[in-house]
Amino acid sequence: MAASTHHADMLRNFRFERVLNEDAITSSLVLLGSIPTASHTNGTEQRAPAIARIERGALPPALSSGDLVAALRDTQLVLSNDIYASLHGWLAPSEDRPDVKIGVIFPATDVHIRKYSAQRYYMVRETPALYERIVKPYIAAFPPARTQWVVDILEGRAEADKVLHSDPAYVLLPDIKWDLATIASLYLVAIAKDGSIRSLRDLRKHHLGMLRSIRRESARVARQRWGLGRGALRMYVHYQPSYYHFHVHVVNVEHTAPTGMSVGQAHLLDDIISLLESDVDDGPSVFERMTLTYALGEQHGLFEPLRAAQEAEED
Repeated sequence: MAASTHHADMLRNFRFERVLNEDAITSSLVLLGSIPTASHTNGTEQRAPAIARIERGALPPALSSGDLVAALRDTQLVLSNDIYASLHGWLAPSEDRPDVKIGVIFPATDVHIRKYSAQRYYMVRETPALYERIVKPYIAAFPPARTQWVVDILEGRAEADKVLHSDPAYVLLPDIKWDLATIASLYLVAIAKDGSIRSLRDLRKHHLGMLRSIRRESARVARQRWGLGRGALRMYVHYQPSYYHFHVHVVNVEHTAPTGMSVGQAHLLDDIISLLESDVDDGPSVFERMTLTYALGEQHGLFEPLRAAQEAEED
């Protein structure tokens, strides 16, 4: 069965349970449901949790005004006031212009469900001591199965045809969130091959060669494949990251929609390189010594222990 047919069947069998989140800014909706598994016992359907993230597809930048008018199937006036007018429009079906982009996580774990649920965020200050006592054991407790999909990419068993650049230290490929067509929302990811680098905290001065190569080769690939010149890319590392295997996000600087570019969570690759370049040659690295301040959602597994630890310190 073709992969596209398989995933279409998955969506057709998606049984809605509840809305996890909705975002008017990105025009996205995250749904929790279930999808049948491959196994059946005594005719009873077995289902597993699934998450579907649905967002509006981007209009092609080459769509001229004439093409847009031709693409409209219908319009409805909402408001007209002097020189201003607002209309609703419906586009005719098109293979080149999908209406929505759908991301599916199946089977979804409780960690996935918490991550994509609407939640309040709070600022936390993670000292080196709190990292050693709370965060590091939390990261170490994650089972290898959680990042098996990363290993499959690195070992060539998945997405091998998508790899844009392969290096002894990392691979560069499109991020699953990119539609592979809209250059303004270009989104790549560089994944380190060294699994011992779990997060920003594990970076050392001897990793500078890898980080500089990611910066250089990402710019080269973007220039050669998509004509993006110097300064057209925003490269950053998340802390806390969405998965604990070191990776660098490479995004078109014009792409303002991605969540995770907020102050505290996103650390610019240029700044990381600069800090490591000025770091000491011996002793703990700068990222071992720093206190990191960032927003943490109340659904995150670290939220309760970090909040309790910080409240205890304040008392």
